[in-house]
Amino acid sequence: MHELIRDITLCILFAWMLGLLAHFSRQPLILAYLIAGFCIGPFGAGWVKSQESISVISELGLIFMLFMIGLEIDLKKIVRAGKVILFAAGGQLLGGCLLGVLFFAAIGLSLGGGQFDALYLCVACALSSTVIIVKVLYEKRELDTLPGRITLGVLVLQDIFAILFLAVQPSLANLQVTVILLSIGRVAVLVAAALLVSRYVLPRLFHQIARRPELILLGALAWCFLVAETAERLSLSREMGALIAGVSLSTFPYALDVTAKVTTLRDFFITLFFVALGMTIPVPGLSVIGLALMIAAFTVLSRLVTTFTPLYLMKQGLRASLLPALNLAQISEFSLVVIQTGVADHHIAAETANAASFAFVVLAVLSTFAMSRSDEITRWAIGPLKRLGLKDLDDGQARGAEGPDDGHGEARRIVILGFFRAASALLAEIERQAPVLLEQITVVDFNPNVYQTLQSRGLHVIYGDISSADTLLHAGVGKSEMIILSVPDSLLKGATNEKLVRHVRALNPTALIVATADLLSDVDELYAAGASYVTVTRLSDAHELFTVIEAAQAGLLADKRAELDLRLGERREVLP
Repeated sequence: MHELIRDITLCILFAWMLGLLAHFSRQPLILAYLIAGFCIGPFGAGWVKSQESISVISELGLIFMLFMIGLEIDLKKIVRAGKVILFAAGGQLLGGCLLGVLFFAAIGLSLGGGQFDALYLCVACALSSTVIIVKVLYEKRELDTLPGRITLGVLVLQDIFAILFLAVQPSLANLQVTVILLSIGRVAVLVAAALLVSRYVLPRLFHQIARRPELILLGALAWCFLVAETAERLSLSREMGALIAGVSLSTFPYALDVTAKVTTLRDFFITLFFVALGMTIPVPGLSVIGLALMIAAFTVLSRLVTTFTPLYLMKQGLRASLLPALNLAQISEFSLVVIQTGVADHHIAAETANAASFAFVVLAVLSTFAMSRSDEITRWAIGPLKRLGLKDLDDGQARGAEGPDDGHGEARRIVILGFFRAASALLAEIERQAPVLLEQITVVDFNPNVYQTLQSRGLHVIYGDISSADTLLHAGVGKSEMIILSVPDSLLKGATNEKLVRHVRALNPTALIVATADLLSDVDELYAAGASYVTVTRLSDAHELFTVIEAAQAGLLADKRAELDLRLGERREVLP
């Protein structure tokens, strides 16, 4: 017992020290935890030698990790997922697994006889890292963009796929139809029971203890371990039970409160899991390094093929098809969970598991770098893809000057460069107050949904990247009378409002240019760059909030809300 406490102390101490180095060098924290485990483990300094300690630390961390993954799976979002996300996820998962089995079997990995290295690797390589992706997309403010939403939707469906695999995984050595059906039946019974209890019993209990945070936390942990132990009794795994416990809690009213309370413990035990995983990784030989590099290369290439292809076939355009493929091009921390369950059941060789861990580390570093520069990589790749014969949504725009029926031609009197929520609201307001003006407007943007929706409404839209000089030149922006930049710098890719104003002013010395400022200090810079007028959206937001306060003080808030509801009901926005 004292040895376990000492081992946990070493785990946390080294995880913190190397985590600080990772933070300052802008590397994934998971990478730091794996290295910390290697340093103090049996293959490093040897300060932690007890296999029992490593096993206990790893299993506790794994249970908490899967419980939190379950809490973050939103079943309602899966039900509401659009066909683009469903087809993209289906193509990526099915295509990735098929290519994976063929590739790993072809290089000599086992696929039967009690050893399933090729199968585990193909599943592991089909899953992407939620931790890395969400962190980078959040920092880039791309979670709410079209490629960001597609990426997150695919991640959710990947989690569901992993759950199904974990349900079948204990029976891999005896893959008979009846055994598989029995395993799925056990999972179905456990899921149904957990959902029923979380729907009809737990809300009443949690309502009674809502004001006692310590009981909320204790109740969530009790539920996690109860379902985990029940799963063990049903010949499933505790890890599978923890995942089901999390999914069942994600649907009930106190899910956010539970998540907030458990987050600290989650971080603690997830840290222990990855440190413990690092302890099991020996110094790699050439064969392990070679296999790890092949796994990493296969993951990147297969993700590009299996994610890009379905999105491109659904006419999402080259950019919106490439970005999710780049975002998803790494191995998931959930993949390490899948691998470890295989190691525990002796389904996969230790050398293969070690190679998968090294591939995870390599891709964690490379994908973070690639995602942070995904816009530049995409711009660079679009040209060669077009030369290979792949058509983008702007294909034929160069011929559009021949007639107006193809939706191109030169830009009209008023041009909106970039289309996000402010532009969507502007078009709705114009449609309500001066619909004739719509015939004089051109929108330039590279969101395929915006392009298709505006075209279907009969508006003039040009597909293109507004940060590209060629786009603005070929669109004929130089002949327009008014140019509106409504997208703030925080959401622009490859440009700023100041750079766009300078470029547009060089193309069109006489146009009225309306720009958007994020900061008050940006206003003077935009005027110096050549803007005719600068909007500061925070001022209009402040005015609206002040009128709400005035209405509330006068007892007229219900009237103001009714007025707003009426206005909202009259709008037909492209981006709701």
